[in-house]
Amino acid sequence: MTVLAEPVTLAKLSLLCGVRLGVELGKSVVYQESNRETRVDVMESVRGQDIFIIQTIPRDVNTAIMELLVMAYALKTSCAKNIIGVIPYFPYSKQCKMRKRGSIVCKLLASMLAKAGLTHIITMDLHQKEVQGFFNFPVDNLRASPFLIQYIQEEIPDYRNAIIVAKSPSAAKRAQSYAERLRLGLAVMHGEAHQSESDMPDGRHSPPLSRTVTGHTGLELPLMMAKEKPPITVVGDVGGRIAIIVDDIVDDVEDFVAAAEILKERGAYKIYIMATHGLLSAEAPRLIEESAIDEVVVTNTVPHEVQKLQCPKIKTVDVSMILAEAIRRIHNGESMAYLFRNIAVDD
Repeated sequence: MTVLAEPVTLAKLSLLCGVRLGVELGKSVVYQESNRETRVDVMESVRGQDIFIIQTIPRDVNTAIMELLVMAYALKTSCAKNIIGVIPYFPYSKQCKMRKRGSIVCKLLASMLAKAGLTHIITMDLHQKEVQGFFNFPVDNLRASPFLIQYIQEEIPDYRNAIIVAKSPSAAKRAQSYAERLRLGLAVMHGEAHQSESDMPDGRHSPPLSRTVTGHTGLELPLMMAKEKPPITVVGDVGGRIAIIVDDIVDDVEDFVAAAEILKERGAYKIYIMATHGLLSAEAPRLIEESAIDEVVVTNTVPHEVQKLQCPKIKTVDVSMILAEAIRRIHNGESMAYLFRNIAVDD
């Protein structure tokens, strides 16, 4: 077994996995030439071996993806037996549904990874579990919730007085899972403070180009009433409680900041954000620091050391243990069921 990490991510998560497995990282060189082309040199024999590529996704997402593709193809042409991508945060996972005249980019990326030579993927908390169906090879979608629940129990004083909050109805299933495991109450936030993307005009009702049409004028279809979003409301009593908002990704934090303000107005005296992937893009650290949020807890699936220096409210939970165990079990041909014990389909 050989574990490789790409230079942009040759950092804590890769090293932690190597230490837990008792192996040294494989020798490879990945760099960009002067014209920005990606080049990969594998510095040791990989013929007939199981190769695990650990690739967390930094801010330069597209460069990281290209490096992963080129490295996988280099290993494929070097006759590696199996090439397993360890991608804790799967990029473009939010683009997994057709929107207007867009495309399902997540499906495109899945096809590119298969074409490059990957034979298996280990990831964590996909944005939609159905994304696994985009791949024509095995995908192990691990869960970070055991680590985050352990953090709640050990690091949040008086967590028994907390209530789990879903930021939107779509996040209710995840929040319900946390609430049932912690034996806590559940609150759901409903409504939006701004116009959603799905309600923005997309030109579908624009007048067509002028042309003469003879004969049939078209069918009279039933007219669908437009949705009207109510202002943000909270279903559930958060007064005098610790509010714990759970989600899978923390990226642009404006929605979380707005939710925290509403919860403060409803009487919550402490507000925590628990999420698997801390992308924390743009002005996220500053907005968190200036907001009513007391703490943002994320795992180390995505590097965020710089953001932590900018905002002391950001805390990190290490998930290298479960990734290392998944690597070990796959290499030894052992069952992965132990890593999914007590996890239901909806979790």
